[in-house]
Amino acid sequence: MQLTFDCSRPVRMVRFWSEALGYVPEPPPAGHSTWQDYWARTGVPAEELAGGAGESPESVVDPAGRGPRIWFQRVPEAKVTKNRLHLDLKVGGGRSVPLRVRTERVTAEVARLTEAGATVLRVLDEPDMEFYAVVLQDPEGNEFCVV
Repeated sequence: MQLTFDCSRPVRMVRFWSEALGYVPEPPPAGHSTWQDYWARTGVPAEELAGGAGESPESVVDPAGRGPRIWFQRVPEAKVTKNRLHLDLKVGGGRSVPLRVRTERVTAEVARLTEAGATVLRVLDEPDMEFYAVVLQDPEGNEFCVV
């Protein structure tokens, strides 16, 4: 399985999501010095590559090999509506962990991710439901949650 993000600047997204997920930039396939070289040799037209497609790097992978590859596909249009799919970064430890501890963990992760380029949209603080999460946006406006 692969997740694909449409974006305007793949390299910026690789930097952010590598930091957010603990992933690493995926090197170009063997025998190719860059993704640009790889795509050109596979027949992608030069005019498509001229706009930045094939920037290096353009994807991230889980260094442990468990999570999906994430590819950042350059597209000309900007994001204009809410995501229909988003990622939940589960750092709190689940409902078996006291709410106070989960809140501290989420807050620390949100601070780290805002330092890396995320923007906080809203805090979901529901103590009566024993729930705390924060909704953020990545550098290109894609929503995700830290729970």
